[in-house]
Amino acid sequence: MRQTLILYPAFAMALLTFIAAAWLLRCRIRAVREGLTPTYFRLNHGAKLPDYVVQATQHYDNLFEMPLLFYVVVTLSYVTQAADWALVALAWAYVGARGVHTSIHLRSNKLRWRMWTFLSSYALLVLMWGWLFIRLMR
Repeated sequence: MRQTLILYPAFAMALLTFIAAAWLLRCRIRAVREGLTPTYFRLNHGAKLPDYVVQATQHYDNLFEMPLLFYVVVTLSYVTQAADWALVALAWAYVGARGVHTSIHLRSNKLRWRMWTFLSSYALLVLMWGWLFIRLMR
């Protein structure tokens, strides 16, 4: 198997992050048009943000938390040449789960759905780390 195949899900995850950043920018522009003073963004305090801006900000911040472990496991898999089809499949499943989580969080924000997709992505990430560990121990 070509080891570079493990990198494609990382590119997709980065694209998801860029999309969330664009969504956040759109929300902030909308808030300014609706009356939020632009000087709020100098220090990010001093006004009450609309809920949709808080929601988009929280989600964008989330994409720099657990997904960091995803990028690390992908990089380690590539560097150690330990990537296999199972790891690539788990990586794509993780990106898919995070994509669904993003869609739920930024749109309907149904807490139960969001929780289950988050837990699914968490389980997939744990499986990726476990699978890589086993592959490296052989």
